[in-house]
Amino acid sequence: MRVAALVSGTGSILDALLAADVPVELVLADRPCPALERAAAAGVATELVARDRFDAGFDRDAYSSLVADALDAHGVDLVAMAGFGTILGQPAHDRYGGRIVNTHPALLPRFKGWHAVRDALAAGVTTTGCTIHVAGLEVDTGPILAQEEVPVLPDDDEASLHERIKVVERRLYPATLRAILDRGTVLPPDDPVPSHPTTAQEA
Repeated sequence: MRVAALVSGTGSILDALLAADVPVELVLADRPCPALERAAAAGVATELVARDRFDAGFDRDAYSSLVADALDAHGVDLVAMAGFGTILGQPAHDRYGGRIVNTHPALLPRFKGWHAVRDALAAGVTTTGCTIHVAGLEVDTGPILAQEEVPVLPDDDEASLHERIKVVERRLYPATLRAILDRGTVLPPDDPVPSHPTTAQEA
């Protein structure tokens, strides 16, 4: 399976994938960013599909079609969201549905969205964590592939809690992707519709 990583920022998730020998063959970004430079330095093919080509009016479906075209051109089989700052629309899911994997800093289905760590703290939970899941058209939905808990400490703020979640994420995400590659399918054959586990679980 040919893997593409979609990025927007510094590339910390990408670094974790490469360090774990996940065979990333394409790194695609929605804006110029350090992650593209890291990919090029590692000898990985890069593609910039910039959002700003749409000027003031962003057309999500048109942009998603361009992303899917770029993935098609590189023969991509599996898409790993690695800090990608653009939500993909219907055209991308029409062509890559069930093959887009995402990481989220909470135990889904709780605390969806961009502010998951902040929301977990505001809710007063004592445990949150990291979820690896198949991305759906609706944000932070789709079958769960792996989850691991992270305790919330009494003196945690958003930054400290998020950093500990990232430590788990940088281990769990590569391990989950490697499990997918080893079995050759995104979902485990014995669990076609995974439930929502609340304890550590790897695909």
